Amino acid sequence: MRSTVLVIDDDRSSVLIVSRLLEKLGISVESASTGIEGLQQCELLRPDVVLLDILLLQASGPKVFQRIREIDRRLPVIVITADADGQSVIEAMQLGASDYLVKPLNAERLVDVVTRALDSRRLGDAPTAVGIHDLQQPGDTSELFVGRSPQMLEVFKEIGRVAKQSVTVLIRGESGTGKELVARALWQFSDRSERPFAAVNCAALPDALLESELFGHERGAFTSANRRRAGRFEQCDGGTLLLDEVGDMSPLVQGKILRLLQEQRFERVGGNETISTDVRIIAATNRPLEEMVADERFRSDLFYRLNVVTIHLPPLRERASDIPILLEYFLARFRNELDKADIEGISPEALELLQNYSWPGNIRELQSVLQQAVLKASSPVIVPEFLPAPIRGELPEHPIASNPAEPACQPPNGPTITAAHSNFKTPELAECDVGRFIEERLASGTDDLYAEVLEFVERKLFTCVLKAANGNQSKAAAILGITRGKVRDRILSFKITLGTNVTIKPEPENAESASQAG
Repeated sequence: MRSTVLVIDDDRSSVLIVSRLLEKLGISVESASTGIEGLQQCELLRPDVVLLDILLLQASGPKVFQRIREIDRRLPVIVITADADGQSVIEAMQLGASDYLVKPLNAERLVDVVTRALDSRRLGDAPTAVGIHDLQQPGDTSELFVGRSPQMLEVFKEIGRVAKQSVTVLIRGESGTGKELVARALWQFSDRSERPFAAVNCAALPDALLESELFGHERGAFTSANRRRAGRFEQCDGGTLLLDEVGDMSPLVQGKILRLLQEQRFERVGGNETISTDVRIIAATNRPLEEMVADERFRSDLFYRLNVVTIHLPPLRERASDIPILLEYFLARFRNELDKADIEGISPEALELLQNYSWPGNIRELQSVLQQAVLKASSPVIVPEFLPAPIRGELPEHPIASNPAEPACQPPNGPTITAAHSNFKTPELAECDVGRFIEERLASGTDDLYAEVLEFVERKLFTCVLKAANGNQSKAAAILGITRGKVRDRILSFKITLGTNVTIKPEPENAESASQAG
């Protein structure tokens, strides 16, 4: 059966162009020169796609658009305008237009936009593979318990066994699997649920700030300590504290945490007063702590103190049977949060793509993907077109390239660094101009050369690895052997911007600026 496209436009030349191009593809084209006539044609013909001139002379394009939506809210509507930046286009896209075309019409883009809209119409008319049911109400706090796979049932069992026991729990799993949600569940189902809960990301704070965040400080303990501050252990007395990314703590902080676990006592930074506290500690990490203990990067005595009970969270790829349930939950949630009440579900084709994806970012990535899809959706059904390019198996349109102002950081004869090359060659030190930097700093009479060189090399290292990982922070963390939180911390410290290019803050010109960087 031939598809039908309805063109509502009072410009006869535009209608003629559309007719000639689309009829060559076997698509029937009908036309209407006024909004009223166009609405009548929509009722009578039930077209597959509508091309609507947003600047109709005898009617307001947005009002006609709204009426078309009332007739058939699944009908893709492509707006035509003579002004690509006009306010009317913005309004139409906010109403849910599938796409827009600018006059004079470009033949290639016209065919592309219409054929994609026809595909979306076909997929959107099929029964949804994942819908929204009353079982998952928006705002439901049971996000952790969205899952029925055997792996997640074991997680639920462990939570039930230890929640009421005041023992330390170590939650292990990849980034994005929901470790903080497990910690919150342990708190909610414990006898401490009426007392405070707090989470501290140990990878996101420099060592000195982390110590102050956890233990507090006295006035004058350091330059900016203008007043006494209570730390998290003091604030959470009687409650629960999550130490997230615990594998990134410095040896000094590890020693103080060990003493607190043993004695439930500590001193604020810069203070002598011993403070007693009653805090249940839950730790979380994606690091191989056993290897870190063997390499003396993590205290063995602290590891054994934290590892009283271990809960392993499976990555999303190992519990693919939970993906439809998670999609249903998040679809209901984002439909409410983003005011997209017309969203009904996900097409079978889109679900297949979502289930076949490896989800390196786990549930956090799934949330982001579905949120993007709901925002982009111009019909009640999420179809493949609304999913990000990586989910559809396509490479990003603009791979990240290094800033031309930066040294190449790539071997002269090595492969081009792209997302497909995870085993790239390590650049020679000279490629990053370390020798020249050292000579310049020596000539300046610096007295902090060690710190300056370490910072210089670290900047280059993170820039090169992020380029190699195509801007994927999880992949960069895996290459570097550190946590994603530490990667985020260095991106912020070095002011690295991920976009069509990796841009980075210029190198400091003197020792003083070097000590203040990052």
